[in-house]
Amino acid sequence: MTFKPTKYTLKCCADGHMLEDAGWTLEAPECKTPSLVRAEYENRQFNPRNDLDGFYRYADWLPIKKTLSGSCAPVTYKSQALAEKLGLQNLYITFSGWWPEKGAKMETCSFKETEAYSVCARLPQDNSKVLVVASAGNTARAFAKVCSDNRIPLLISIPYDNISALWFKKPLDSCVKIIASPKGSDYFDAIALADKACTSSKFMAEGGAKNIARRDGMGTTLLSAVEKIGRIPDAYFQAIGSGTGTIAVWENNLRLIGDGRYGSHKMRLYPSQNDPFTIMYDSWKLHQRDLVPMTAEQARAAAAEIDAKVLSNRKPPYSLAGGLFDAMEDATGEIFKIGNNELSLWKEEFKRLEGIDIHNAAAVAVASLAEASRSGKITPEETIMLNITGGGEELAKSEGEITYAEPDLVLDPSLPAGTISEQVERLFMN
Repeated sequence: MTFKPTKYTLKCCADGHMLEDAGWTLEAPECKTPSLVRAEYENRQFNPRNDLDGFYRYADWLPIKKTLSGSCAPVTYKSQALAEKLGLQNLYITFSGWWPEKGAKMETCSFKETEAYSVCARLPQDNSKVLVVASAGNTARAFAKVCSDNRIPLLISIPYDNISALWFKKPLDSCVKIIASPKGSDYFDAIALADKACTSSKFMAEGGAKNIARRDGMGTTLLSAVEKIGRIPDAYFQAIGSGTGTIAVWENNLRLIGDGRYGSHKMRLYPSQNDPFTIMYDSWKLHQRDLVPMTAEQARAAAAEIDAKVLSNRKPPYSLAGGLFDAMEDATGEIFKIGNNELSLWKEEFKRLEGIDIHNAAAVAVASLAEASRSGKITPEETIMLNITGGGEELAKSEGEITYAEPDLVLDPSLPAGTISEQVERLFMN
């Protein structure tokens, strides 16, 4: 069967003007202020595609040109044990990870696969450039797996201290190359390294939160929940490093309101950060659009202290039009901060109660749900969605051999862009 892409136009979140997607449009060129662009799909109704496999059942609300092999959609189920522990009658858990018993078969154990399968399927058919992705860990693993399986050239940039996140069930194809910023560096250093590599015409930046495919891929978590529940939830919980996943579900919430069959309300947003890396929490508490100042040294120190290392983005898409500040303003809610002790406690409690291990970041979300329940910010009868963004890693690693990838190059991001791009280009010379 030939895949027929869904039709869409782009909307500038700052001024509302519409524009066509040139193929890899990341922003509105004529917009005077920093802004995301949002996909406005021709099909206004939410229609899961039973004729497509895995993640692509949500293709009608994805800006993709093709489908790729090996995908799995997030799985939503109604909680019993955790719900009872927290006194909640309608707690739904959307699980992204490895839990075959529940039908969850994301081999990298992270909802970052939803990004990778969407972004890589947005690539033009005649694309000749190497895709570049900067990551603190889980995103790199997901993109590496998807690109390796589908023979898509990829350059990953990751902090060296996070290299252990690059584990796989089989060795990567040679089309995937890895560069790392030195020991002691952070995610922002990996971004700087990727940016300098992209000064070469041989490479193209994935785009991060600005890429509609990344956001709409992550937004399938809400589509999974609504398909199971039959309505838009009242409240949403997720741990955030960049906040992109929370922006994504807010955007899909708006689309679902436009559909009209699943409710007309906006679910309250309850994202959470791992204390002391709390740049968005601190900014929201002051109720200001501008992020509070955070130096590179402060960021590295805070990133070293938190257990959920992936939640350490010091330049998140918070302030720009259509970003997290606007999402929180529109939908209301609160940002939580969770310490390592609470994280550890609820990580163990979730495994004991629900029967599967979860990532540290997901445990931050569970802890924030417990705090919201305890403080009365949510009520027992409300319909709650808990986004477990990664889990089943212990189970996956216990089922067979695991291989770890090593960086092809370790580069100082302070080097000149030309020096970095030249060295990286050589990695892709056959």
